[in-house]
Amino acid sequence: MTENLVSVKVEVSDRVAEVTLLGPGKGNAMGPDFWRELPVVFGALDADPEVRAVVVTGSGANFSYGLDLPAMMPAWGELLGGDALAAPRTRFLGEIRALQDAVTSLAACRKPVVAAISGWCIGAGLDVISAADIRVASADAKFSLREVKVAIVADVGSLQRLSGVIGEGHLRELALTGKDIDAERALRIGLVNDVHPDQAAALDAARRTAAEIAANPPLVVQGTKDVLGHERERRVADGLRYVAAWNAAFLPSKDLGEAVQAFLERRPPEFTGQ
Repeated sequence: MTENLVSVKVEVSDRVAEVTLLGPGKGNAMGPDFWRELPVVFGALDADPEVRAVVVTGSGANFSYGLDLPAMMPAWGELLGGDALAAPRTRFLGEIRALQDAVTSLAACRKPVVAAISGWCIGAGLDVISAADIRVASADAKFSLREVKVAIVADVGSLQRLSGVIGEGHLRELALTGKDIDAERALRIGLVNDVHPDQAAALDAARRTAAEIAANPPLVVQGTKDVLGHERERRVADGLRYVAAWNAAFLPSKDLGEAVQAFLERRPPEFTGQ
C-alpha cells in the first residue's frame, strides 16, 4: 500500500495509521496523483485489521491549498476550450465523480478518521476534512470554501457534508462569500472540535484521540461509525450526483476562464456573469 506513493505518506504504529499529505504541489495542493492515490490508501486502511483509527494531516506549514488547478487543467481542457458537446461533458462528469469518490473513500473508511489541521485548509482541503469524523486545529489554521471565487460550484463534498457539521446558515455564508475564517471562528461554529496552540500540539491531540478510539472494541467502533453515517451518507450521495451533473452541464463559462487566467497571471478576476 505504501510503496510508490507520491502525494501522501502512510505510517502505522500501535493500531493507528497516520496519513500525511505531501503535495507534490505547493502547500500540499491536490493534483492528479492525490486523487488517484487517496482512495487506494483509504481502501487499504479500511481492509487492514491492524488499523483501528486514522490521523490525516499535512506536511509543512499547511494542511492543503486545495485543488492544484494548473495540474488539473489538462484533464479539463476539452470541456473548457470551446463549445463542448455531449461526449466531453460526459467525460468531465466522470472526472468529477472520480474526485468525489476519492473523498468519499475517507468518509466510507470503517476506521474513524481524525484530521489535524494547521495553516491553510482551502477548497478541496475542506472537502477532505469534512469527510473526517473529528477535526482539531492549531491556532494558526485558516479555512476557506473558496470555489465560488474561482467560478466553480463546490462539487467534491463540502456542500453536502458540512451542513451537518456547522449548520445551514454558517455553510451558506462560507459557500456564498468564499471568505476565509480563522481557527477561533472555526471552533465557534463547530467546524473543529478543539484548537491547540501550534501544529505540534494539534497533531499530538489528534494522535491521542485516535489512540483512545483504537483502544475500544474495533467492531463496535466500526458499527458506531456506520450507524452515525447511515442517514448522512445516503443524503450526501444524492447531493454529490446532483452537483456533478450540474457542473458537467453548466461549469464552462467565460467567468471560469477568467478565473483561471487571473490565477495564472496573479491578478484579481473581473467576472461578467457569462
